[in-house]
Amino acid sequence: MTHSLVGLIEIWWRAIDDFSTLLETLGEEHWSAPTDLEGWDVHAIAAHTAHLESLLAGAPHVEVEIGEPAHVTGMLGHFTEQGVVARRDRSPDELITEIRTSATTRRTALLDEPPQDAAAPAPGVFGLIGWTTERLLRNRPLDVWMHEQDVRRAIGRPGNLDGPAAVHTADYLAESLGFVLVKRGGAGAGTTAVLEIDGHVPHSVAVDDHGRGHPLDAVPFDPTVRLAMSRETFILLAGGRRPAEPGAVALSGDTDLGERVVAGLAVTP
Repeated sequence: MTHSLVGLIEIWWRAIDDFSTLLETLGEEHWSAPTDLEGWDVHAIAAHTAHLESLLAGAPHVEVEIGEPAHVTGMLGHFTEQGVVARRDRSPDELITEIRTSATTRRTALLDEPPQDAAAPAPGVFGLIGWTTERLLRNRPLDVWMHEQDVRRAIGRPGNLDGPAAVHTADYLAESLGFVLVKRGGAGAGTTAVLEIDGHVPHSVAVDDHGRGHPLDAVPFDPTVRLAMSRETFILLAGGRRPAEPGAVALSGDTDLGERVVAGLAVTP
């Protein structure tokens, strides 16, 4: 699904509202619940979201010592963890307020001067790592909604799997099918694959003679492999959160290839 830049802003804003509203309903015991993200509890996920939204609203990044946690890898992981550690002593109300205030400031600025150039460098640290304005605007609703789902699983309160951010996230992650098919599935030229996610138009790709996976305009009648699953199952796999429950993924065609693709679907931490 393709959205205008302003449309992406509204999906992100809806995701922020849904996430912060959920956080407001949590009891004290929920904030220390472990999540599917190694080393992070619910408080850490809220702190991470507050960190990124505050940066986008113009606040400075605070350098703090994080030690050597096992779950942190690379410079970006270190940077991200600093935002969490810097907020370790903040109360739930302070984190919720920071998320809402920062997001409101940013949304106001974006609507006052709507972005026009999708290819322009994203602001701040996001532009420094090579992101465009479009990539940033596509990633923010994904990140916020995925973390809402992390919290929901941690506290045993599933929901909000059908809103705009849920649809956006699944469609966005499904764009990696060609990459996964070739790089992780080992598919050769001429291979075709169809990914059917409940509630979405099927995603179809083919591998060309140069070994690259490209989207197809039409669903092939007899693809090499076909994968079918619910939106929640796909999000868990593509988000690298949990393996699929037995029977949650239906495979047809080359099932060995299908199993390799399913095993390699994780494209975001």
